[in-house]
Amino acid sequence: GKGGTVSVFFFFLERHLIALCSGVFELKLHEFLNKKGVQGNRNCCRAALAASALQQCECRTFFRVCLKHYQPNASPEPPCTYGGAATPVLGSNSFRVPDALPDGSFTNPIRMNFGFTWPGTFSLIIEAVHADSKEDLTTENPERVISTMTTQRHLNVGEDWSQDLHSGGRTELKYSYRFVCDEHYYGEGCSVFCRPRDDAFGHFTCGERGEITCDAGWKGQYCTEPICLPGCDEDHGFCEKPGECKCRVGFKGRYCDECIRYPGCLHGTCQQPWQCNCQEGWGGLFCNQDLNYCTHHKPCMNGATCSNTGQGSYTCSCRPGYAGASCEVEVNECAGNPCRNGGSCTDMENTYSCACPPGYYGKNCELSAMTCADGPCFNGGRCADNPDGGYYCQCPTGYAGFNCEKKIDHCTSGPCSNGARCVDLVNSYLCQCPEGFTGMNCDRRSDECAAYPCQNGGTCQEGPDGYTCACPPGYTGRNCTAPISRCQHNPCHNGATCHERNSRYVCACVPGYGGRNCQFLLPDRAAQSPGAIPWTAVGSGVLLVVLLLACCAVLVVCVRSKVQQRQRERDGDVHGESETINNLTNNCHRDKDLGVAAVGPAPVKNTNKKVDFHGEHDDVAAEKSGYKSRHAQADYNLVHEVKYEAKHEVKLEYGGKEAGAAAAAGCEDACQPLDCSDSGSDDEKRRKHLKR
Repeated sequence: GKGGTVSVFFFFLERHLIALCSGVFELKLHEFLNKKGVQGNRNCCRAALAASALQQCECRTFFRVCLKHYQPNASPEPPCTYGGAATPVLGSNSFRVPDALPDGSFTNPIRMNFGFTWPGTFSLIIEAVHADSKEDLTTENPERVISTMTTQRHLNVGEDWSQDLHSGGRTELKYSYRFVCDEHYYGEGCSVFCRPRDDAFGHFTCGERGEITCDAGWKGQYCTEPICLPGCDEDHGFCEKPGECKCRVGFKGRYCDECIRYPGCLHGTCQQPWQCNCQEGWGGLFCNQDLNYCTHHKPCMNGATCSNTGQGSYTCSCRPGYAGASCEVEVNECAGNPCRNGGSCTDMENTYSCACPPGYYGKNCELSAMTCADGPCFNGGRCADNPDGGYYCQCPTGYAGFNCEKKIDHCTSGPCSNGARCVDLVNSYLCQCPEGFTGMNCDRRSDECAAYPCQNGGTCQEGPDGYTCACPPGYTGRNCTAPISRCQHNPCHNGATCHERNSRYVCACVPGYGGRNCQFLLPDRAAQSPGAIPWTAVGSGVLLVVLLLACCAVLVVCVRSKVQQRQRERDGDVHGESETINNLTNNCHRDKDLGVAAVGPAPVKNTNKKVDFHGEHDDVAAEKSGYKSRHAQADYNLVHEVKYEAKHEVKLEYGGKEAGAAAAAGCEDACQPLDCSDSGSDDEKRRKHLKR
């Protein structure tokens, strides 16, 4: 899994980091002998010569160590491939090498750490060197070398020391060495890393060779996998710590080897999770339907025969004398009162017996020893002798019984429907129907809308449960009798008060609002601002009023001057018109004599072209054209021009006698409006008209 990968990663990372120091080469110096106190060139140590020529030479000895890879002829010259070290001055000519110096500058053995696998072979060069002083430990001057000791060896990793003695003629050195692995490193070359741990990255200890040994309950390459409970299904179970067994989804049990059935499965099994495979005799989605109910439950009693009908059902065939779904009820043959005429019934197995009172006999005591002579029939029943003995009664309508002793109750069968009350009569019954129903048995719904139950213009509609009224706006209730309050939903806004008036509502608005529902803010209120006078608006209003008054004054002056001018023109027209009328009258008489016709009214200004001055059809023409016959205000200065133009046109058109006749006719037509005989009276009328 992902966790295992992370564990392996950290494990190898740790191995890599610690592998930088996998082992240590240890060199322990024991004893050094320099019997004469001379250097390698056989010269006495300089410090001794300086003291006294007669004294014995005495050196200040320190050591330089160089560890190299295996070489047949090793040289002390660098590089020291496996490491090197130099000691402080440890003694004079001959001395035993101490384990440590008091100042801590030297410890014995000398340790050289390895960051790689130990190869198993090495070359060791140890030089004993004389120091002129304790502070001067330089080794550059070869004359100061007392002796050089070289060793090439095979060396296995281990805790045991290898002893060695090197004699060089005048000097002798005893020493020992070994190569040991660092902590958590194992193997021949200290190349195996193993550190015991008990955490998320492993649960193990380390063997002699660095092999991983898992703790109890753990397994895997790095002991990160717990060992589950023995028997735990490997596919369907798992564990997070040793000895447990957790089930995966769909499985259960101590060892997670049982599948979980479909929820609700009663009599079924599963091979895979969420299955419901029904056992024999069971069916259905949840295996809860008993297909063999008779075998499993034996429901039939008293020796009845059971038959499976499937889907968990059954039927019982009861023996005589028993009844019920499971034949659990013993039938009482006397329950139906088979014995008549007061006979006593005794229940027996599958039958009964009747003990008849005196005077009766038969299986059910239905036969009487009496005859019709005894008058046994009641309530007007008619008696007849029975050929087999005894008698029988023919009961009248409304009575029953062997002797007609029982009155028939016609209401017993409940003939009345819809909750009607039944009243028993002699030969019949009467049903008292509730509202909305009719008929002999109150089984028919009456026409309720015929009574017009809906008020205030409501529409009645018949339905299976009675009538309903579709009420007009403003009314509600079953019969539309309840008026709807117009103010019920408060249609008035902005704090107005609603009042009802004649099926309507009126809103009493608060100051500052208007509209049917008081929904508008009045302009005066909206424009006003408390505590501020709109001087700009006031000034603009005053200026606008002044401009309007000035315009009105100019307009009045213009209109007045126009009116005066027209009045002067009218006065001038009246004076000229009187002369024109006189001239027109004289011209008319003259034109008649000459037989010259004047042209009709077409060229005359301001008149309807199709309206003559006078004629026998004047009234009709006036009505059609909407022209009201009054004094024609014509431009009479044109009359003479019209007269002469008419003459000229007539002459050109007709010529000769025809021209003369046409001219005469034209004259008559042109002068028709003016009656020459009454010219004086007509002139007077026109003057009065013009003055008006």
